[in-house]
Amino acid sequence: MVTTGVGPSADAPSPRPFLRWAGSKRWLVPVLLARRPEEIGTYYEPFLGGGSLFFALQPRSAVLSDALSPLVETYRAVRDNPTAVIGHLRRMKPDRELFEAVRKRHGRGAYRRAADFIYLNRTGWNALYRVNSRGQYNVPYGRPKTDRLIDEANLKTCAQLLAQPDVEVLTTDFEDAVSGANAGDLIFFDPPYVTGHNNNGFVDYNEQLFRWSDQKRLARLANELNAGGVHVIVTNAQHDAVLELYAGFRSESVSRWSTIAGAKESRGPVSEAVLWSKGLIPRDG
Repeated sequence: MVTTGVGPSADAPSPRPFLRWAGSKRWLVPVLLARRPEEIGTYYEPFLGGGSLFFALQPRSAVLSDALSPLVETYRAVRDNPTAVIGHLRRMKPDRELFEAVRKRHGRGAYRRAADFIYLNRTGWNALYRVNSRGQYNVPYGRPKTDRLIDEANLKTCAQLLAQPDVEVLTTDFEDAVSGANAGDLIFFDPPYVTGHNNNGFVDYNEQLFRWSDQKRLARLANELNAGGVHVIVTNAQHDAVLELYAGFRSESVSRWSTIAGAKESRGPVSEAVLWSKGLIPRDG
């Protein structure tokens, strides 16, 4: 078994996510850490996004994945050559005209494409990633409050963690991503969902984001893994239809302030659910 929380090196600062990500669980990390096992074999995060829990746990062995190939390509580029990515980013500042140009172009080379992805992520509105029917990124300019796009030291620390021999970064479906999980491993499932319709139309509202058939497939998989001794933590909407899918799990409702809605009057507190294997007992830190 491998103990989590080892860090990329003894003297390196603790890494933080280098991407802003809509739906990020960075705010929820203390709650998630309180439900982790003392030891894990391999850590799996199939809906990677900003990777908040991965960077908090700092495991030696991990399988990270997402179905969004530009996101995975960015992680791989940072892992392989953070200096090259930083070199491109240093020439880019928040600017509406540059943002529009980057949004339209298709950079040559993995490191330039990664820099473009990070640039759009850091300067686009509310850290959203959205494409139109032609696959073109169409998030508007977000008017960032600072010219500092990236913490270079943090990006290099993240690269160290990603470059560990037993850390994989894959583009694949969540079910395939965890096919190698064994008893004692830990999986964190954080599927896409919107909480604004928790009590009214949740299924229909989220159908284009993450289909209800996929929600059921994910829950079925989570229950099977749980029964096989794999530690599983899930975050999802606090909705009766969702909770029913995880009848074999413990659950807790947590609240946060939503800032994603465009209209100020539509923003406010929303409830989300944390579900975890019954064998995981909440503890301090």
